[in-house]
Amino acid sequence: MTLNQLTATRASGAVVLIRLYVGLIFAGEGILKFVRPDALGPGRFIKAGIPAGNLFAYLDGVFEIGCGLLILAGLFTRLATLPMIVDMLGALGITKVPLLWGHAPLYPKEGGFWDFFHEGRLEVAMLCGSVFLLVVGAGTFSLDARMNRAESASRVSSAPV
Repeated sequence: MTLNQLTATRASGAVVLIRLYVGLIFAGEGILKFVRPDALGPGRFIKAGIPAGNLFAYLDGVFEIGCGLLILAGLFTRLATLPMIVDMLGALGITKVPLLWGHAPLYPKEGGFWDFFHEGRLEVAMLCGSVFLLVVGAGTFSLDARMNRAESASRVSSAPV
């Protein structure tokens, strides 16, 4: 896949609204892993039973900040969504799916479908937003679109007449 194919988008400029919510939430949650380490960073990862919780919490935080900022800018958007899709699948699988059978370490007093539905709403929304951006690209108002327009213009100007 070429850079041009990776950044290509025919999506409406309204995609900026999806990028705004997805990018801001990922970047903000990444920052919170460092600002509130006990509640949202390593402490939460360890409580959830994730091995090497310190390492994975901070690594996750770095990826969320970096990918969130790329998504906000609309730069390499499709590429930036891939680790975030894995992130949301992991969050759902590790912290939310155990709610279905009542054994979720982060939610000891909750269990069943409705608690899973309620607690997983953000991860599902972020997963859907990330998959949407992977499929349609960054939209008209993005650095991806700008790079693509510049690439197309340079190809046209260098074409033999």
